[in-house]
Amino acid sequence: MFGIFKRKSKETPKEETPKVIEEIIEKPSSKIEEIVQEEKITQDVTIQEEVIEETIEEPKNEPEVEKKGFFARALEKTVSNFKSIVPEKKVKIEFDIIEELLIEADMEYEIVEKAMDGLPEFITRAQLRHRLVSLFEHAPTIDDSNIPTPFIELIIGVNGAGKTTTIAKLANMYKKAGKSVVVGAGDTFRAAAIEQLSTWADKLDVPIIKTKQGHDPSAVAYDTISSAVAKNFDHAIIDTAGRLQTQVNLANELKKIVKVCDKAHNGAPHQKIMILDGTQGNTAIAQARAFNEMISIDGIIVTKLDGTAKGGALFSISNQLELPIFYIGIGEKADDLIPFSPDEFVDSLLDGIYQ
Repeated sequence: MFGIFKRKSKETPKEETPKVIEEIIEKPSSKIEEIVQEEKITQDVTIQEEVIEETIEEPKNEPEVEKKGFFARALEKTVSNFKSIVPEKKVKIEFDIIEELLIEADMEYEIVEKAMDGLPEFITRAQLRHRLVSLFEHAPTIDDSNIPTPFIELIIGVNGAGKTTTIAKLANMYKKAGKSVVVGAGDTFRAAAIEQLSTWADKLDVPIIKTKQGHDPSAVAYDTISSAVAKNFDHAIIDTAGRLQTQVNLANELKKIVKVCDKAHNGAPHQKIMILDGTQGNTAIAQARAFNEMISIDGIIVTKLDGTAKGGALFSISNQLELPIFYIGIGEKADDLIPFSPDEFVDSLLDGIYQ
């Protein structure tokens, strides 16, 4: 969906050297000065040639990370940790080593046992790949071929998980696909959240429904959906406060927002999406499980995956919660959100240890 970053090659001005030479030749000078100037010209020309050579050679030394796929980029730290256990890639890897690698990647031991059960003493890539991909099979498949209009998404998650930035990424993705979108600043608990989403809305040129800090977030949700219906928007994305599952009053407020969404538009919200911080690893599972019990989450977006060595937690998240992972976030830019693919995810992980 998103292109690989392109490098801008440096260009050395072609006119600079001739101008320097011309300027020096025109100045009257003694024989000694001429010799000195000739030496300076030679040095200048040599320096220019070296600069041109360096400019041509430089792309070869460019970091390889830009050439990698998005999943390889997301799992870079996880795979880097593998090298301390498997310094060189192999065709077959010992059972105990694979077990250690998966635990190192923050996969829960219960899930590790499930994946490893019955595998031989030396494991091939194909054998391990089949087991790891199968860990995602319990998550239901979402049919998005005939979604309603407007399509209402309610975004939930604890503070710091990246909800507001993810809303901006979703809005950007929909807009690039030619869809109209409106966002609702329903996190009225924090003024900073309203300001941050407003800044993103201005940057992406999408309308935003907002109110002042402390006002009723359910009213923001209602107004956002009403605006989406009245103006025929394709998508409406509503932010919510960063609730901790232990805070009962905030949990009740979340349930109220869900009810109000349905009153504003029958069947809304069509998706309740949980944002999980990838750096939290398996700690995020407890958060997701609590929210799922409260309002029945439809799917998950994992953020900050590029900043963690805990990529293996995604197996536990999907397998234990039996929820689909819709997208993964791999940076702070508007385009740093990609659809999750179990096959590509597992392949990128295994590329770090198998030949």
